[in-house]
Amino acid sequence: MAITDQDQPRDALSSLRIRREDRRGGQSASSTGGLGKLIVYVIVLLLLGVGGWFAWPLLGNLSNREWIPDAVRSRPEVRVSKVVVEIGRAADAVVVATGYIESYRQANIGARAAGRIESVMVEEGSRVKQGDVIAVLDHKDVEAALAGARAALKRSKAELGENEVAVDRAKKDLDRTKQLREQKALSESDYDTSYFQHRAMVAKRETLEAAVASAEARVQETEQYKENMIVRAPFDGTVISKDAEVGESILPGGMGEASGRGSVVTVADLDRLEVECDVKEDYISRIRSGSPCEVAVDAVPDRRYAAKVRKVIPMGDRARATIKVKVQILDADEKLFPDMSATVYFLPEANETETAAEKKRIFCDSGAIVTDNGKSTSVWTIDDRSRAHLVTVAVGGDKDGRTEILSGLVGGERVIVRPPEGLQDGSVIKLRE
Repeated sequence: MAITDQDQPRDALSSLRIRREDRRGGQSASSTGGLGKLIVYVIVLLLLGVGGWFAWPLLGNLSNREWIPDAVRSRPEVRVSKVVVEIGRAADAVVVATGYIESYRQANIGARAAGRIESVMVEEGSRVKQGDVIAVLDHKDVEAALAGARAALKRSKAELGENEVAVDRAKKDLDRTKQLREQKALSESDYDTSYFQHRAMVAKRETLEAAVASAEARVQETEQYKENMIVRAPFDGTVISKDAEVGESILPGGMGEASGRGSVVTVADLDRLEVECDVKEDYISRIRSGSPCEVAVDAVPDRRYAAKVRKVIPMGDRARATIKVKVQILDADEKLFPDMSATVYFLPEANETETAAEKKRIFCDSGAIVTDNGKSTSVWTIDDRSRAHLVTVAVGGDKDGRTEILSGLVGGERVIVRPPEGLQDGSVIKLRE
């Protein structure tokens, strides 16, 4: 049967009816959801209660903070010093200072003329004598100029020799005319001609002699300019750095830092080494020029080098309250190099008591000593895990900011200098840069 236009609106209205069974089902689902939420709340409360029950003992230990992880725990920042063992006279040092080794003579060697490096004859570690050729700059143009100057000198000398012949001839003509004049066989005009001709030749000889001198000076100038293209060692020493290579440009006087090199190599006199150190103003009165010293370097831990005070620089550092002192090493060997750190022990004079060479004594920074109301003395040490530990020690005398440790430490330990208040055993610390 065909569907008429009158039946279509009725079907559309019937599709919009609300079904009662769907509504009842919706109310049932809503009731189930509310019950589920209640159960979740109860479970959360139970978990919080159980967690609080187990966390209460930990909160009771909050004062020692042992349960806090190291990554979260606050770390006090401290300065650390190393406990050292001294042997021999170094234990009786009146002053101890640190510094760096430097050469008595050290220079950046460059050329006295600008040019491009043609060859370098040395490498790092090469020993050179005074006057040895270190490098040569390209000087082909100078060679050509020198050849031209020498040719000009040769020509001037030839012209001078030719003039000498003319002078001799003019002199003979003058002598001959003079005899004829005395014999009344020659007129005055002829005599004057010979006389002035001889004078002209003599004057020309002086001009040519000046030309020869000028040509010789030009040759010497060009030869010196050629010599300036050759870099030579100014003193006996060792090449400690190679600053330029073949093909690079170089400028004299260190002016080549922007557009080229200022030096080819650096040469130092390693046979004469010294330590430049800063001494506090409070202790400078204990140091005199020529006083004996011992020098220790970390690179050679099993040896102490003999030294003496070479010079006390008469100028203080206002900001640091120090005086600069230069100490000459007397028995330097091939193990020492410039810019190595060194410790200088300024020893008492030879007529004072010396410590036996086999006796060992332990010293630490005086700022690390902690006194408990005058009853006990201790220091804070640091282990490999950066934890602080309080160690009881027995101390001896104090000298130049160093305290002798009689017992409690063996040497090599790291101790905290001026430990902060409230530091506890086992606390994790941070080393100050």
